[in-house]
Amino acid sequence: MKKITAFLTTVLITCFAYAQQSLPAFGSVSKTELEEKKSPQDEKAEAEVIFDLADIELIFYDGGLEVVMKKHERIKIYNEKGLEEANIKIPYLSRNGMEIVTKLEAQTYNLDNSGNIKITKLEKQAVYNKKVNNRISNQVFTFPEAKAGSILEYKYILKRKVPYFSDWYFQKNIPVRYSRCTLDYPEEFMFNPVFQTSLPYGYDVQKKGLRSIQKLDMKNVPAFRDEPYMSCDADYLQKVIFRLNGFFSPTVRINLVATWPEIIKDLMEDEDFGLQLKKNIPRTKELDDQLKLISNPEEKMIAVHRFVKKNMEWDEYTSIWALDGVKHAWEKKKGNSGEINLILVNLLKDAGLQAYPVLLSTRENGRINTANPDIDQFNSVMAYVKIGEKEYYLDGTDQQTPSHIIPQRIHYSEGLVISKVDFEKGFNQQDWGWVTIWDPVHRYTHRVNLSGEINNDGQVSGEALINSMDYARMSDLKDYKDGKDKFVEEHYTKTYQGMNLLDFKAGNLEKDSLPMEQSLKFSMPLNASGEYQYFTLNMFTGLDKNIFLSDERASDIFFGYNQLYTVAGSFKIPAGYAFEELPKNMKLIMPDTSIIMSRLLQVENDRLQFRISLEFNTPVITVQDYPMFREFYKKMYATLNEQIVIKKAKP
Repeated sequence: MKKITAFLTTVLITCFAYAQQSLPAFGSVSKTELEEKKSPQDEKAEAEVIFDLADIELIFYDGGLEVVMKKHERIKIYNEKGLEEANIKIPYLSRNGMEIVTKLEAQTYNLDNSGNIKITKLEKQAVYNKKVNNRISNQVFTFPEAKAGSILEYKYILKRKVPYFSDWYFQKNIPVRYSRCTLDYPEEFMFNPVFQTSLPYGYDVQKKGLRSIQKLDMKNVPAFRDEPYMSCDADYLQKVIFRLNGFFSPTVRINLVATWPEIIKDLMEDEDFGLQLKKNIPRTKELDDQLKLISNPEEKMIAVHRFVKKNMEWDEYTSIWALDGVKHAWEKKKGNSGEINLILVNLLKDAGLQAYPVLLSTRENGRINTANPDIDQFNSVMAYVKIGEKEYYLDGTDQQTPSHIIPQRIHYSEGLVISKVDFEKGFNQQDWGWVTIWDPVHRYTHRVNLSGEINNDGQVSGEALINSMDYARMSDLKDYKDGKDKFVEEHYTKTYQGMNLLDFKAGNLEKDSLPMEQSLKFSMPLNASGEYQYFTLNMFTGLDKNIFLSDERASDIFFGYNQLYTVAGSFKIPAGYAFEELPKNMKLIMPDTSIIMSRLLQVENDRLQFRISLEFNTPVITVQDYPMFREFYKKMYATLNEQIVIKKAKP
């Protein structure tokens, strides 16, 4: 991007006028607005954006290109829950002063006891900068005197040194009455807006002198609500992406649409990335001594991975760049994720393994559009290792995930493997390119073996052995390490009211190749109604409550991995009791076989033997399939929670 800016500045001699875009008057708030008690489009809204405006200009300034964005937003707070909207974060690229936030003004409007409008201005000392990582910071503040009924308003100017335009989001997690983005640029530039919308929008293009003006807007945008198992808000929000295609004049034609090979080539020549892979990381005697005794390549990989996780401390910043350099980070034994994982790649290569950096977008960052070559889509880099036909994805900052498991936050996504690209000799697709990060073998596996005995007093005493494997192991182990007492409460005693946990033990906590074991002894009363007593076989599975009850859904259901749940065992009833008519053996199958559930029951004398299995063979349920999925889930939970009824036999 620096090269593009320098080239354009050199070849262009025309200075274009700064076309001022008018903004709604700052500070002109009416008493009627302040008296509003609820949103006109969503009565349940806790807050609402009255308008959100951005006027963006691409200009030539002091011999260089600059992007100037004037932002102006007004928000209405309806109740106490909406006060979260009073906390503002303005993200900007802080490294090398790439972006600067200036002329920030903010004020809160309230009605006093006499019904007059009271204005409280934000003081400059209440604004502070918070570093997100080595490239990005947030300018942070909270509106003063914000309360239910307030109107909040702020504006600022953001200046950027490169001709890059951020995506514009029409939609937020609260309703938006009006959202508008205006793009003003010299007519020689070509911008292509790509709409990712399902709602009506306005789009207008005008010419003003030697400039082009694009205006994009949307009205009455509903709030985007968080949904269970949603991958990332940004994947579904109504938005527009601006693509700078090039500069085309009668004398100069510059294509600014990059290709992935060009991006990779630039990365390999970048001081903060590719050149770091050539740095000599001093080896330690501890690692060398370990590797001398290992011939198996998988074991070598595991040894290097464990060594880096043990010896490097993550500073909690996620990045693809080694901004302080891998050697400096190695000396400090501390660094951002980019530095640690480029160190990991270096050491894996030194161990004789086929290892490369792989660029990734984690689940919270959103999906990658592989058809849009743009380095800013990625927020993470890890080590990619290929041994025979097996592929591994290693993160030196992740203390929970073993080497043979793909980190959960990148599972079922796309990654870009980075290697040298030789444009003269061609390039080897084996060494660089897109990889699908997916492992159908390692899944979320949760197995329960259960044995119980019911006495004449309506109490059941039992034992359970629970095995958590792969992603289930990592989830349970993380919760367990956060505190044993809290783990027991959240997983057992809180869920099963009246249960007396007599004993609990956890095993295989340090052996990541084995299931995490949980063994417990318990007693609890049966439910009763008249002469009947009843209980459920759905115990300790974690499938206690159906969370997919909404009639509609806006996002895909992203589990991220395949899943398997089983609960099997037996219950013995006391002498003189008998089972009422048992639920039938059955199998539920989604039409596309993505989910399969089966139940087998058998009675021998006074003992019920059973096995329930639930298998998810897909990591994603699309939003189009949600109605079918929701109906399946209702039947599934009705089956899981169907009661086993016993009754005392008549003499």
